[in-house]
Amino acid sequence: MPIIVGQDTSSTRKTLEVNGKTYAYYSIPAAEAAGLGTFSNLPAALKVVLENMLRFEDGKTVSVDDVKAFSDWGKNGGKGDRELAYRPARVLMQDFTGVPAVVDLAAMRDGIKALGGDAQKINPLNPVDLVIDHSVMIDEFGNPRAFQMNVDREYERNIERYEFLKWGQSAFNNFRVVPPGTGICHQVNLEYLAQTVWTDTDQDGAEVAYPDTLVGTDSHTTMVNGAAVLGWGVGGIEAEAAMLGQPISMLIPEVVGFKLTGEMVEGTTGTDLVLKVVEMLREKGVVGKFVEFYGSGLDNLPLAQRATIANMAPEYGATCGFFPIDAETIRYLEQTGRDKDRIALVEAYAKENGMWRTADYDPIYTDTLELDMGTIVPAISGPKRPQDYIALDGAGPAFSKFVEGLRSGKDASESSEARWEAEGGAPEPVDVPGDKGHHKKGWYKTEDGAYQLHDGSIVIASITSCTNTSNPYVMIGAGLVARKARELGLNRKPWVKTSLAPGSQVVSDYLEAADLQKDLDAIGFNLVGYGCTTCIGNSGPLDAPISKAINDYDLIATAVLSGNRNFEGRISPDVRANYLASPPLVVAYALVGDMNVNIATDPIGTDKDGNDVYLKDIWPSNAEIAELVEKTVTRESFQSKYADVFKGDEKWQAVEVNGGETYDWPATSTYVQNPPYFQGMSKDPGVITNIEGAKVLALLGDMITTDHISPAGSFKESTPAGQYLIERQVPVREFNSYGSRRGNHEVMMRGTFANIRIKNEMLDGVEGGYTKGPDGKQTSIYEASMAYQDQGTPLVIFGGEQYGAGSSRDWAAKGTALLGVKAVIAESFERIHRSNLVGMGVIPFEFTGGDTRKTLGLTGEETVSITGLDSIRPLAEVPCEITFADGSTKTITLKCRIDTAIEKEYVEHGGVLHYVLRDLARA
Repeated sequence: MPIIVGQDTSSTRKTLEVNGKTYAYYSIPAAEAAGLGTFSNLPAALKVVLENMLRFEDGKTVSVDDVKAFSDWGKNGGKGDRELAYRPARVLMQDFTGVPAVVDLAAMRDGIKALGGDAQKINPLNPVDLVIDHSVMIDEFGNPRAFQMNVDREYERNIERYEFLKWGQSAFNNFRVVPPGTGICHQVNLEYLAQTVWTDTDQDGAEVAYPDTLVGTDSHTTMVNGAAVLGWGVGGIEAEAAMLGQPISMLIPEVVGFKLTGEMVEGTTGTDLVLKVVEMLREKGVVGKFVEFYGSGLDNLPLAQRATIANMAPEYGATCGFFPIDAETIRYLEQTGRDKDRIALVEAYAKENGMWRTADYDPIYTDTLELDMGTIVPAISGPKRPQDYIALDGAGPAFSKFVEGLRSGKDASESSEARWEAEGGAPEPVDVPGDKGHHKKGWYKTEDGAYQLHDGSIVIASITSCTNTSNPYVMIGAGLVARKARELGLNRKPWVKTSLAPGSQVVSDYLEAADLQKDLDAIGFNLVGYGCTTCIGNSGPLDAPISKAINDYDLIATAVLSGNRNFEGRISPDVRANYLASPPLVVAYALVGDMNVNIATDPIGTDKDGNDVYLKDIWPSNAEIAELVEKTVTRESFQSKYADVFKGDEKWQAVEVNGGETYDWPATSTYVQNPPYFQGMSKDPGVITNIEGAKVLALLGDMITTDHISPAGSFKESTPAGQYLIERQVPVREFNSYGSRRGNHEVMMRGTFANIRIKNEMLDGVEGGYTKGPDGKQTSIYEASMAYQDQGTPLVIFGGEQYGAGSSRDWAAKGTALLGVKAVIAESFERIHRSNLVGMGVIPFEFTGGDTRKTLGLTGEETVSITGLDSIRPLAEVPCEITFADGSTKTITLKCRIDTAIEKEYVEHGGVLHYVLRDLARA
């Protein structure tokens, strides 16, 4: 289908000839010459949005005033409040979020037929790529058969989902699937799918060039901004609307300029840099803003390291972290095997349209901050949040202080010898570095003997995630650390579960070419799969004796991973403290096996001759790394590995496809079920009604992440989701994970607010998905919700600051809606989750006037009524009456976070997909 461009901007439409080919494009300098405003001093990231307005300006959805607003933004010091209708070029999905999106599309086909419409109207209008990367789990590790065994188990667990996705690929236009075992979606996007400048044919048959842009159903879609591709994560709900032709409603964003100067010093990595950037930007406060990186330091920053910084935009809270097009962008496109004509077009287009970064690039920004990269030191981040930055030389003491805080007031010296009496007594305790009497200790046995575990024992060390495995400098660095350690006779500690899960097959290619994979294998970092694995909670089970020891002795076990997320309960149910680190440091920590060791200064082991070995003894020089990267990371490797990217292996090719225009929903499937959203839907929208007599389902604290609201990892038999599967004869071994079952609303609504570490303040000291039911007794959140819904009682959630931080997880909003929650009242919201709530018809509200759940003394026993909704305006303030348990009342003012007029319409329709479905049925 050709792209449809605007008709009223002919004065800005120009042509560009590159390598003998002619392209039409929409010129920002021409818009300036036409008197539409001053645009040359805008940040490159904002020029991408401006070009989108020029291309789609039709006098209706996009007007000339929308274009002029960008000039006003510059005159007002980088501030503006105009609402825009923005249309990204394409959509990117992964399978955890993609399966429910395709489920919704399939359900919409059923729904539009029920409304008398044409099922073929439910088709993506924009290109959609879905990369299967979230399903591989680390069951097997540390041996040569790990990869194949994990792949085999992946297909066993997920065949229903894969059959469904292959049906979707055949049933829908503009929809491609990248099969399992290829790589992580963001790395595949960066290395292959992204073009920096996109081209397509318009309705007149002309080839049009324009900036490559996208939205994705994963928060780390931002990674591709490192290649000057403007993109960010949205919920699956918003992405579905975008692929069906709905514009993304957004305000002209503020753009914070982050000036980088200097260059990285010996012994530091791109990971160390990004962890400092995350800390600085979280402290600055950039939620809902663009961040653009500029300055002379970019001349010393390879694109792979830019992508690492762009990747972690969700962790520093920004919509995106953008890097303008420059010579390094062109070098990367060349290295990764892009078409020569495309590379020439990118350079010519960027220079012609004012998007090329020159030495004097210094645009207007809303605000700025600066970092000299020469000041960066080795670092990690944790134990619970990505912004919890710790310089490496203070990591050991910081962990000991963390343990002291957790153990404060508890008996940490509990004797465990009694548990061993029947077996002849426990071994003598081993000293724990930094212990001041706060650390607990325990033992486990294997055929090789007994080992002590204690608070701080590292039980997972994983090189994984798009964040770092996309960067050959840190991956080659990890291989060199492994080589040097192996030469000295060091090995991983026996209690450490080690794994290597690269983000693309290219990584394996250059590790093999550098002869480093055998060194990684020797210390346990065998290939386990190409996927997100540990970073999303697919770390797989720990060995049973280790898991038992951790739980029997109530130990604070730790994990170290090269990922981007370390929220509570995310990585493993057995692990309480999680640290983000560069791949070389992950290898080093596996050798140490203990977070209490101050790895920067203390010995990390002994060599074959009994001499102490320090981190500096196994750390490669920057020159060593650069030499191997130059030699082994080649254009030919990228071209070879991506030649048949959509074909897949024999297993994928053997997956059967069933169904035609509409999906034949299998009644017995526990993975894919027809959701209830569109069943019995009327042709006309409703109205927004006041919330009367609502009860509190949960009273939550600060930084409640989407992982807390809708966990992605494993779950137990005793949970509501586990009981649902047991009732359907699914054995515990086949439970898989919440993430893999996102195509089944029955599982997912039972898993909403079910994170094992979530704390509902209605209950004293209880962790997990519990609340009080209508009878005042403790029960699961799911069961309480069902009881309240049976009574016809609406529900609300109270929260603190940064509610909904983390992943762009649509089920965090879908599950909230299906539990009967009508409103979420918090101190502040993260961008994506707020949008997702609106997209599901749940209204977000923010406290005003200094009110919080604490200042109000809320206990969860209150009844809540919110009025003024029947005539609500975007961002309006409304009264909320709270009736306390003793009968007293207090009226407070809430700010309604329905931000735009179109969002109001979404809520009136019951959600954005209902809005789209009715619109298409009428057409």
